[in-house]
Amino acid sequence: MNLGGILDLWREALAVAVTVAAPFLLVALAVGLVTSLLQAATQMQENVLAFVPKLCGLALALLLAGNFVLDRLARFTTTAIESAATTGHEGRP
Repeated sequence: MNLGGILDLWREALAVAVTVAAPFLLVALAVGLVTSLLQAATQMQENVLAFVPKLCGLALALLLAGNFVLDRLARFTTTAIESAATTGHEGRP
């Protein structure tokens, strides 16, 4: 594998990391924003009230997006291992 192939694999790894993390980060952001607005409106500043809804939202996101995330990670892992195997065969005479 040449330098271009390694850079392509690295770029794909970064894209997979963003794709896998995005659903969870967006859910945590949305739930945190709603929770903060409710806490500001009710003037109730309790840390548990910020943590529990995020935990429930992330659990729901894991249930809904878990299959997609695992599939995406499995496809990338397969691609990376196949690239490593190809690299190993290129070095042999």
